[in-house]
Amino acid sequence: MSGPGCQLYLITPPAFEPAAFAEDLKAALDGGPAACLQLRLKDAPDDAVRRAAEILMPVCHGRDAAFLVNDRPDLARELGADGVHIGQEDAGYAEARALVGDGATVGVTCHNSLHLAMEAAEAGADYVAFGAFFPTQTKAPKSQASPETLESWSAATVVPCVAIGGITVENCRPLVRAGADFLAVVGGVWDHPDGPAAAVREFAAVLEAPG
Repeated sequence: MSGPGCQLYLITPPAFEPAAFAEDLKAALDGGPAACLQLRLKDAPDDAVRRAAEILMPVCHGRDAAFLVNDRPDLARELGADGVHIGQEDAGYAEARALVGDGATVGVTCHNSLHLAMEAAEAGADYVAFGAFFPTQTKAPKSQASPETLESWSAATVVPCVAIGGITVENCRPLVRAGADFLAVVGGVWDHPDGPAAAVREFAAVLEAPG
């Protein structure tokens, strides 16, 4: 999950049917590059997470995208996922790392707190996530972050940062300029009026533009 410039970080919709969503995912990943897909199924039974992973992970791996599991390092390990994303209320970093191993990606939600981010980075997190930057329908944000958060982080450390929360093609440019390494997107891709492939193409055009 490393590379030059800012990259797209896809997150699954709050609810979906895996087989049908797999077609949207294929369209998105065929539309342009994405670093990863995070499988985010809050409060879903373990078997539902397993079924979604069995269907979606091969789609990601066949298109050079990493596959991460939200909240559940135990399932990430069981499923052979590339890593896990944990929140402040989930398993701690040390527990997550112990479960998934040194070779996997562990990312940590840090809301709008540079202090939490520095703690996570010093512990060994592969990336930290800041947000929400804009209003979002996906979840009730616990904090409001600003581009200045990204600027401060990028100036202080080389640990990658993810920007999340209501990000669309139309509003993402200030976050890219501020130093975001990844743009985490949900509705901005899956709810795009022209479909997910068009959304990813439009994001790619922004992310590849100089300056």
